[in-house]
Amino acid sequence: MKAIAYTQHGLPIDDPAALVDLELPTPTPGPRDLLVQVQAVSVNPVDTKVRMNSAVKEPRVLGWDAVGMVQAVGSAVTLFKPGDEVFYAGAINRPGSNSEYHLVDERIAGPKPRSLGAAQAAALPLTAITAWELLFDRLGVPEGGGEGQSLLIVGAAGGVGSMLVQLARQLTRLTVIGTASRPETAQWAKDLGAHHVIDHSKPLLAELEAIGIPQVDRVASLTQTDRHFAQLIGALRPQGQLALIDDPAALDARALKSKSLSLHWELMFTRPLYETPDMIRQHELLTRVAQLVDAGTLRTTLAETFGTINAANLRRAHALIESGRARGKVVLEGF
Repeated sequence: MKAIAYTQHGLPIDDPAALVDLELPTPTPGPRDLLVQVQAVSVNPVDTKVRMNSAVKEPRVLGWDAVGMVQAVGSAVTLFKPGDEVFYAGAINRPGSNSEYHLVDERIAGPKPRSLGAAQAAALPLTAITAWELLFDRLGVPEGGGEGQSLLIVGAAGGVGSMLVQLARQLTRLTVIGTASRPETAQWAKDLGAHHVIDHSKPLLAELEAIGIPQVDRVASLTQTDRHFAQLIGALRPQGQLALIDDPAALDARALKSKSLSLHWELMFTRPLYETPDMIRQHELLTRVAQLVDAGTLRTTLAETFGTINAANLRRAHALIESGRARGKVVLEGF
C-alpha cells in the first residue's frame, strides 16, 4: 500500500527527505481493530512535533485524523462492519493514518457525519475529542451549564480552538471569549460563535478590561501557555480553572496557590495510549459529534485542502502548521 513516512527525525520541512513516499504491507486487524481504507486525513501540530522530536529506527507513518471505509474487522469487533464509513483520531503509539489502509481500535472510532464529505469530516476528530474532553471532562462544565460564567480560549482560531468555541457556545451557557491576533483569525472565531474576541499579541488583562470582563472563571490555553502564564493567572477569578494542551518548557504551579486555582492537562491520546476502562468514551463522543454536525449544531473547521495524500503535499501542510499562521484545519484527500 502507499504510505508517507519520515525516516530521520529533526529534518526541516523544506528538506525533501523530511517526509517521503514509500510502499508498505497492508496491515492485518487485531481483535478490536478496524481495517480502514483511508479517504482523507488532516494535519495537526502533533504531526510536526513527532516528526521533529521522535527518533526512529525504521520508517514511521504519521497522521492521526482520518476518514475512510471499513474493509475488514477483527474477531471481537461489535460496533462496525465492512462498508461502514468512520472518522477517528487514532492512537499515538500505533502507525499513523497517512497510508492507503490503516488500523484503528473500534472503541476510538465514530460513524462519519452523513452530511459531510470525507475532507470536511477529516477536519474534525482529533480537535473535537480534545475540545470535548477539555471542556466537559477536565474543566467539568456540564452541558447546558455555565450560566453567568466565562471561558477564555487562548488560540481560538486554531484547530482545537475552532471546535472549543463551537462546543462552548452551542452546548453551554458560558460567555465565550476567544483570542486571535489577525483580522482574518478574529473573524473566524466570531463566525464560529465567540461572544468576544481579543488580541493575544497585546496584554490580555487590558484586552479583557476593554470588553468589560476583567476576570474569567475558566481558561483554556491552547498555545504559548508559557508566554501568557502570568497574565492568565491574573485574569482568573479566585478558585478558577486553567486547562492547557500545549507543551511549555516549565510552569511554576506555586503561582496558582494564592487564588486556589486548579490546573488541568488534556491529551486526547491518553485513553487509547493506556487503554483506560473508559476508552469507549471516544467512540461515544465522536458519535455525538457526528449527530450534532448532521443536526447543523456544529460545523466543519476545514479551512484549506492541500490536494492528494502524498509526501510533497504533506510537507506543505506541515510547513503551514509550523508557521503558526494556520486557521482551522488543513486536509488532504485521496491517493
